[in-house]
Amino acid sequence: MQHPSPRLLCTLLGALVLSACSALTPPEIAARPERPLPSPKAQPAPPNTTDVAAVRAPPTYPGVVSPAPSTLIKAETADGGAAGASFDDLMDRIRAGFQLAEEEQRAIDVQLAWYERNPEYLDRVFGRAALYMHYIVEEVERRGMPMEIALLPVIESAFEPYAYSVARASGLWQFIPDTGSRFGLPQNWWYDGRRDVMESTRAALDYLQFMHDEFEGDWLLAVAGYNCGENCVARAVARNRAQGKGITFWDLKLPKETTAYVPKLLAMKRLVANPSDLGIEFSPIPNEPYFTRVDVGQQIDLKLAADLAGLTHDELFELNPAFHRWATPPQGPHALLLPIDSAELFKQNLAQLTPDELMRVNHHIVKDGETLAEIASRFGTSVMTLRMLNGLEGNSVQAGTDLRVHSASTQLPEKVLRAAARVDGPQQSTPARRGRPEVHVVRRGESIWTIARRNNMSPQALMRLNGKTMRDKLMPGERLILARNAAESSSHSSSSEGKRMTHRVRSGDTLSSIARRYGVTISQLTAWNGISAKTTLKIGQRLTIRTRGR
Repeated sequence: MQHPSPRLLCTLLGALVLSACSALTPPEIAARPERPLPSPKAQPAPPNTTDVAAVRAPPTYPGVVSPAPSTLIKAETADGGAAGASFDDLMDRIRAGFQLAEEEQRAIDVQLAWYERNPEYLDRVFGRAALYMHYIVEEVERRGMPMEIALLPVIESAFEPYAYSVARASGLWQFIPDTGSRFGLPQNWWYDGRRDVMESTRAALDYLQFMHDEFEGDWLLAVAGYNCGENCVARAVARNRAQGKGITFWDLKLPKETTAYVPKLLAMKRLVANPSDLGIEFSPIPNEPYFTRVDVGQQIDLKLAADLAGLTHDELFELNPAFHRWATPPQGPHALLLPIDSAELFKQNLAQLTPDELMRVNHHIVKDGETLAEIASRFGTSVMTLRMLNGLEGNSVQAGTDLRVHSASTQLPEKVLRAAARVDGPQQSTPARRGRPEVHVVRRGESIWTIARRNNMSPQALMRLNGKTMRDKLMPGERLILARNAAESSSHSSSSEGKRMTHRVRSGDTLSSIARRYGVTISQLTAWNGISAKTTLKIGQRLTIRTRGR
C-alpha cells in the first residue's frame, strides 16, 4: 500500500479549517411587494456533451488521498471585500479576477462559436446566475482562486439548482451521490446537500483546491479532474510521463466529455472577458449580495416560511433547493437563504409565533392493522419524524393511539416533487401526489419512446417528471418514475396554465431583451402589462411575465 506523498501531507496539514456559515397562518403577517425571479427554462446543450457534466466518484489510486471537507482554504486568500467593492457590475469584478492564461486552441473556438450562435441561452443562464453569482464570486475571491472557477456552474448546470443528469449528478455544481458524501454533503429523505447553494459551493471549491495542489498548481488539470475525477487525470498524467510526453491538459488523452469540458470553460471566460468583440451583451448584475442566511433554530413549514418572508413558494425554493419536502428536516439544517430585503421582514414575523406554531400538526387515530410506515406515507412524512413527535421507540403502534402528525400545508412546486420522487423510489409517495408513483426499471434495448408509449405518456412528460431532457440516454437498471395519477394531471395542469412572475427592469433592459430572456413575445409582454411596444421602460419598473410550467 502506497502512502500519501510528503508534499500532499504538508498541504493537508497546513490548510486552515473552514468554519460553518455563520401550519398555522401567523397573525398580522406584514406584507412585502412581489419580487422578480428569473425563469428557469430548458437549455439547448453545447456541442459534444450532455446537458450537465457529472462529477464522477473516482476509484482509489496510488498517491491520491481524499481531503477532509472544509479544510482546504489557502492561507493566502485575497481581500475580496476591499477589491470587490470598487465595481458596480459584478461582471466587471469577474473579469478583473481572471487568472488563467489565454490559450489558442481550436477546441476553444468551437465552443465559443456555439455560445455566439445561442445568445438566448446566455440570457437565461446569467438571468438565473444573478441570484447566486455574488456569493460564489466572494468565495472564489476569498480563497485566492482564479475567477474563471466562478463560471463553472454555467458549464455544469446552466445555473439551474435543480439540474439532474443521467449520472445522477445534482445541483449547481453537479455532484454525484458518492462524491457529494465524500465532501460532506448529506443526502437523505428531507434534504440533499448537493443542491444547497452555500454548502455545495464550499464542497466544489474544496475539491478543486485539493486537485490544484495534487496536480502541482495546474488549474486546467484541476478543472479536468472535476469533470472526470482526479484519478482519471492522474492516470493520464502517469501514462504521458512514462512515455516521455507532455503533461499539460492539451497533451493528455482524456474522455471525450472532459476533452470538451475545459475548452467550454475557457470559451466562456473569453466571452465574458470581451463580449462586445463577439456581438454579445450581458445584462449588469449588481455587485452586492442577493441573499443572506437566517437560522430558524427548529423545524419550520416552508410554505409558512415563504409567507413570513413575503415570498412565493417558488421563490423560497429557488434559494433553498436542498429541501425537497414541505419542511426543514427534524434534525436540521434549519437555516434558510432569504433575499436580503426579505430577511428582516421574516425575522419580525417569526418573532410573533410560538415554537409550536412553526409546524402544522394534525391528529390521527391509529386503526387496527396500521403501521407507522403506512401512516408516514399517507401524511408525506417519515417514520423517524413520527417517532420523534410522539415519543415512540419502535416501529409498532397500538390501534386507538392518538398520533400527532406533521402534514404539508400546501402543494409543493413541481421541481421539488420531482426531486422528492428520486428519493422516494417505489416505496413512498409525496403528500401532493395522493398516490404511489409507479417505477419502471429500464431494460436493455428500451428507449424513452417505447417506455412512454407503453405507459400512455408523452416522452416529454416522462423526461420532465424524472428531471431529464430528450438528449439524455437511458441506462439499463435506471429507475424512472411513472405518473399515472394525480402527479401527471398536476404536471399537465402546470404546463398548460403556466405561472405568473414579475421582472424588475434593470439598466439596459428593453422589451426585446426581456422577451428573449423569458422565451415570450413582445406582444405578450405588452398585453400582460397594458403597455404598448413604444412604451419607454423605467429602471425598477415591474413587468408581469407568464411562463409555461416546467
